[in-house]
Amino acid sequence: MNWRPNSSHETARARAEMLRIARSFFATAKVLEVSTPSLSARTSVDPNIESIVALVAGRELYLHTSPEHFMKRLLAAGYPDIFQICRVYRDGEVGRLHLPEFTMIEWYRHGFELQAMMQETAALVGKMLTRKKLAQPPLKITYSQAFDQALSLAPLRADAKMIAGAIDAGDDLMQSLGDDRDAWLDLAMATRVASMFPADRLTLVYHYPANQSALARLCPDDNTVADRFELYYGAIELANGFVELTDAKEQRARFESDLEKRSSSGLKHYEIDDALLEALQSGMPPTAGVALGLERLLMINEGADDIR
Repeated sequence: MNWRPNSSHETARARAEMLRIARSFFATAKVLEVSTPSLSARTSVDPNIESIVALVAGRELYLHTSPEHFMKRLLAAGYPDIFQICRVYRDGEVGRLHLPEFTMIEWYRHGFELQAMMQETAALVGKMLTRKKLAQPPLKITYSQAFDQALSLAPLRADAKMIAGAIDAGDDLMQSLGDDRDAWLDLAMATRVASMFPADRLTLVYHYPANQSALARLCPDDNTVADRFELYYGAIELANGFVELTDAKEQRARFESDLEKRSSSGLKHYEIDDALLEALQSGMPPTAGVALGLERLLMINEGADDIR
């Protein structure tokens, strides 16, 4: 057994410096650091995320996949702008860009709209990339524009068959994904669209399709898209953010839809987080939030090609 660490103390120093920069950034912006539990009786019902179970005194709990639900409860309880730096856990995520345990920087800003949150996210990442000189200011592009430029495809209207054809999918993929339009869109973004983003530059992709809104509100000016964005460095996704959905009834409907997808895919059933819904019902203020993966950012900063 090789007991030695995978990275050097120089990398540890670079990581510590990135965390120092992040905390300084939030302190300057007067964003309060908080700490919420890693263990919870409820977990994300997102069909794209699997939780890790922990048995505690005979009770089945979950290691959090994100501090999002707890942090939103703080906001509903009257907390100001908040951020958190914590370890999060996701089952089955292992590879060149994935770890089952990683560090997330998550923050929430009262009254921020989509463009303001995009600008702040790019500013923070730009400061944390101490060893990379960004070629140009961030590129901003809508989800639809990105698909049109890379694949000549209109993602808001294309069906599964059209998306599969645009990425030259083989029979095995056709059989595996079937008519799951969202899965095809995710695959197209990961394998074809993101690869067209310029290297050595940040790209902000915004206004994802409404059916990929996650916990984001729909755009007030166009309900076919969500007020959601993702930040990329080259083809590597770094952050996911949105103007938060604060309607408890709509959030419950989305949770129930996710549970139906989990059931049809043969995935484990999770209970809906009623505490979050009650917090939203009590009146969570208009807020935007972002989750940023630290290890991917560190990997880019250090010029590594594998997150492990």
